[in-house]
Amino acid sequence: MIRAENVVKKFGELEVLKRVSLTIGAEEIVSIVGASGAGKTTLLQILGTLEKSTEPKINETYIAIAGQDITTMSDRELSRFRNENIGFIFQFHQLLPEFDALENICIPAFIHKTSKSEAEKRANELLSYLGLLNRAHHKPNQLSGGEQQRVAVARALINQPKVVFADEPSGNLDSKNAEELHELFFNLRKEFGQTFVIVTHNEELANMTDRKLIMHDGRFQV
Repeated sequence: MIRAENVVKKFGELEVLKRVSLTIGAEEIVSIVGASGAGKTTLLQILGTLEKSTEPKINETYIAIAGQDITTMSDRELSRFRNENIGFIFQFHQLLPEFDALENICIPAFIHKTSKSEAEKRANELLSYLGLLNRAHHKPNQLSGGEQQRVAVARALINQPKVVFADEPSGNLDSKNAEELHELFFNLRKEFGQTFVIVTHNEELANMTDRKLIMHDGRFQV
């Protein structure tokens, strides 16, 4: 599902990623762990098309998701590819405060030109699956932290992406909600067949995943 070779990222003279390579299979759940500053989030953002690798041709970088080389895509092509194939879950849910849960979930579908009725139908199905159907018309400030994060999960899933990237998804949750979220990822994989790549400091979550990759100083430890 994901294949990356020789991913390099520099910020000025600082080399954050040093020829990182990895392969992740379809429906695999992989965690990336390591100390702050190791390059985990930068790698996740590059794999998720939010950032670009440095000098991809000079460094012979290759990144493919579902067989498509994202390093050759224009910004417009990347935006479309991201919307159709990738879901994101962040530590801070990043829900829009002026919209209710249903509306927040539907936003990626509307960007995809899905009709309002179809988007809302899919969003309600996800809300029901996540046990939040009765919270559909509540705004983020009316939801608990765990509920907000589940709405963010539903938003990530609305376009039925092939890959979900999660950056410290339980970092802002208490232990009970964190445990429920961790279990949810595995239930989602079983139900919808997504691939998950999760950056986390939570050892419990990391140890649950199919593989745990450890980053140190811009590289994976062997």
